[in-house]
Amino acid sequence: MNDALPRPIPVLDYLQRQIEGTLTADTVTHMRYPTAISKLLGLRVVDIGIAMAVLEIDADIALHGNQQGTIHGGLLCELADAAIGTAHSTVVAPEQSFTSIDLKAAFVRPVWNARLRAHAWAEHRGRTISHYRCEIRRDDDTLVATVSSAVMTLSGEQARGR
Repeated sequence: MNDALPRPIPVLDYLQRQIEGTLTADTVTHMRYPTAISKLLGLRVVDIGIAMAVLEIDADIALHGNQQGTIHGGLLCELADAAIGTAHSTVVAPEQSFTSIDLKAAFVRPVWNARLRAHAWAEHRGRTISHYRCEIRRDDDTLVATVSSAVMTLSGEQARGR
């Protein structure tokens, strides 16, 4: 009888299989996918590459609205942060982790009910600090927001337990 745990595969491979619909229940990676916040909000990974990710959400003012009746800017920040984190997770080693250390959002126009797509990519990949950019667009390809973020890769004791 073999009680060994499944061997984790790289995050990039895991997410590619998820997108393709070929992910099996016993397939694991060293990161937590899907993330709890992604499940809660309904975020979907729709494209993935090295230091690049595209996530979608069906934004609904009944669920994600603010007091003005538009989609809350915090949701846009979370969508971008999730896309950036997903992109960065494709380049960290299994013994590493990471954390966002800066995030700046520029809101271009309000959003009501729409499918939103966040495309995040690395502008600079450093050994410790990497810089990402993310554009959020509506389903008609209209730009809604731009987000930039710095991400710190953690190694050794800093990464333990994260």
